[in-house]
Amino acid sequence: MSRTIIVSNRLPTKVHRTAEGLDFQPSEGGLATGLGSIYRSDNNVWVGWPGLFVDDPTEQHTVTERLRANSMAPVFLTEDEIRDYYEGFSNSTLWPTFHYFTQFATYNDEHWQAYVAVNEKFCAAVLALAGPEDTIWVQDYQLLLLPEMLRRARPQATIGFFLHIPFPSYELLRVLPWGADLVRGMLGADLIGFHTYGYMRHFLSAVSRMLGLSIQNGQIETPTRTVLVDAFPMGIDYQRYELAAASPVVEEHQRAYREALRDVRVVLSIDRLDYTKGIAQRLLAFEQLLLRHPEWREQVSLLMVVVPSRDQVAHYAALKEEIDELVGRINAQYRTISWNPIQYFYRSFPFDELVSLYRLADVALVTPIRDGMNLVAKEFIASKTHQRGVLILSERAGAAVELSDALLINPTNTNQLVEALNEALLMPEDEQITRMANMQDLVRQYDVFAWTRLFMDRLAHSKEKQHTMTTNELDAEATDQLLRDYEAATRRLLLLDYDGTLVGFHNNPQRAQPDQELLELLTMLAANPQNRVVIISGRDRTTLQRWLGHLHLDFIAEHGVWLRQAGQEWHLFQELRADWKQDLRPILELYVRRTAGSFIEEKDYSLVWHFRRADAELGAIRARDLITHLNFMTSNAELQVLEGNKVIEIKNAGINKGTAAARWLSMAQPDFVLALGDDRTDEDTFAALAPDAYTVKVGRAPRSLARYSVDDSGEVRKLLRRLI
Repeated sequence: MSRTIIVSNRLPTKVHRTAEGLDFQPSEGGLATGLGSIYRSDNNVWVGWPGLFVDDPTEQHTVTERLRANSMAPVFLTEDEIRDYYEGFSNSTLWPTFHYFTQFATYNDEHWQAYVAVNEKFCAAVLALAGPEDTIWVQDYQLLLLPEMLRRARPQATIGFFLHIPFPSYELLRVLPWGADLVRGMLGADLIGFHTYGYMRHFLSAVSRMLGLSIQNGQIETPTRTVLVDAFPMGIDYQRYELAAASPVVEEHQRAYREALRDVRVVLSIDRLDYTKGIAQRLLAFEQLLLRHPEWREQVSLLMVVVPSRDQVAHYAALKEEIDELVGRINAQYRTISWNPIQYFYRSFPFDELVSLYRLADVALVTPIRDGMNLVAKEFIASKTHQRGVLILSERAGAAVELSDALLINPTNTNQLVEALNEALLMPEDEQITRMANMQDLVRQYDVFAWTRLFMDRLAHSKEKQHTMTTNELDAEATDQLLRDYEAATRRLLLLDYDGTLVGFHNNPQRAQPDQELLELLTMLAANPQNRVVIISGRDRTTLQRWLGHLHLDFIAEHGVWLRQAGQEWHLFQELRADWKQDLRPILELYVRRTAGSFIEEKDYSLVWHFRRADAELGAIRARDLITHLNFMTSNAELQVLEGNKVIEIKNAGINKGTAAARWLSMAQPDFVLALGDDRTDEDTFAALAPDAYTVKVGRAPRSLARYSVDDSGEVRKLLRRLI
């Protein structure tokens, strides 16, 4: 029976060494909650580091057995690995880079080597547990290389990966000497998930520009398979916070806090100590609120909770010192005998007390400089059962994409933050209720369990799609069946691509004219009254007419723009515009000047940039840049950018080989269909045909809708010759 294996840097249980021995405490993190329903059932398992250096074999055995009883398997790290892999590369290189704090990033090759080695250690641990049918879900930035390592060992495995922090822009990622290796490591997964579309877009850009891989509709075509990329905003256990907020113990804590604070309004700030959280900026904004709006003095307090984290590291120690100094200065400046402007706690709070703080607060101040999601905002919303309260949220937190009813601010814009605080404190109660109700509906619906289900469903779907896009070789048995069906049919439709299918590619497309063998082959096929032979090509109609127009053939030219039945005149599929070419041709000309050997082909209703004659590496780089440029320029136009074999074409959207092929299907009503094509544009043809049609991909590709494949145009001609 197949099972699911979850892999993360840390296990959902923390192991501590005490005077009495080892202590095992469950983690209360959102990930542990969301995945708890998976790893605790159906013989599933969670693989990760137990959070403690354990080198004694007896202790390792004890830890392993205790964790096994709770569906977990430990990966033990040495002190050097903890220092170089975890504290070093993960948190001193990846964390600052991915959060746009490159000034704090270190580039240490020893740390990189440790990162590779620990990912390999995790790989070995997973492989020792995983069967061929198991699903593996890898979590977060500490294990970016693991998916590809697992893929090399288990090519057919189902592997998912989710990144819980932001993915940076290509310009930041390229600073890392190992950026391409990290991206390549993630591509070992079948499904890669991010919190937001923005992070997904950055990743796709990095894949295109660093690895030169083709991307379409969030699908990356690697040499061996298709990788699906999507956004999955993570939620919280909404019901847990909602029920806790209504519990007597939380109400008692809230009464105690309110009695201590008297009638003072409360602005709540809860964060782990980290330079990405914008804590110092928050304090400066609160200071400005008291300065610019003196009416709030003695009326409002900032209740700030900072959870200790890595305060032995220089950057964090300096931040802690800055926060302490700011709190001291502001309190010294504004405090009175009966009022403290800032109630500051440098510690964590138990769950019930945390929920009581959420209930108590009039305003939640969640203003990170950069954050993957930020679940504090959602926890605050879930705890507001009375629906009074205002959320001020950084536009740079992933949660801002969903929580549009919060007051969204730029966390580095102090003036905006001050005015948002003032607006929140003055907001009428009915507006508070409306905003909070809207946000609660969303957070309740898209909780952490929905997030888990959605990701796992998409992962299963991505694997199924890979299987449907897998072609079988057109071997002797399949060929014999094709020939039997062909002989039995009376109305046959043959849809034949030209370049790369009937003829091989040529550096100069105008020299790829048909040879005598091909002309004779097409003549004989078309001479059979039971056959309808259609040349379905991206070529311009003038060239097709000159080369093949004297034969009794039907034509679909320029990917479906121009149509011609045998013996009739050319006509448009539908009326089209061509005035857009004058705007986009200068862009193609720029890339021609920058790419020696490339050139432009102009058709009636499309423009084509050819780079077959260019240096292979340079052409691939320029092609990626051009596609990005053209996609931006055509985003609001009825145009489509097509990527073919060493060509990029811009054409009117909505017309393709598939729409044209469908028209021929309706006219011919065939009882046998054979379609042959070699590139992505031919996938539209394959998609338009019935499942029992003989669709054949020419050349090897990681994915195709075709049922079968052959190696090259030579194999195509051999097949067609057998039909005569």
